[in-house]
Amino acid sequence: MRRIKKGDEVIVIAGKDKGRRGTVSSVLTDGRVIVENINVVKKHTKANPNAGVAGGILDKEMPIDGSNVMLFNPATGKGDRVGFKVLDDDRKVRYFKSNDEVIDA
Repeated sequence: MRRIKKGDEVIVIAGKDKGRRGTVSSVLTDGRVIVENINVVKKHTKANPNAGVAGGILDKEMPIDGSNVMLFNPATGKGDRVGFKVLDDDRKVRYFKSNDEVIDA
């Protein structure tokens, strides 16, 4: 089980987008995450009429390391550390360490 999953709302704690919030659109196998509207770069593409691709300068979201984001805790309004615990019904869930609130209901 991973600390950050697809669909989680995270806050960036390091880098050029520090302090911005976004939703995780995918988690890569090497521990990096792609967050919507975070770490956006310009990609210059060449036109390919056979494939129907128009050329130009496109905005592309690039991965950011998982250690540079924290899960956003709506109760505190800040990023929070995540822990794991096993409930009484033998389910393993994530929880916020600051207020012991369970994330995976």
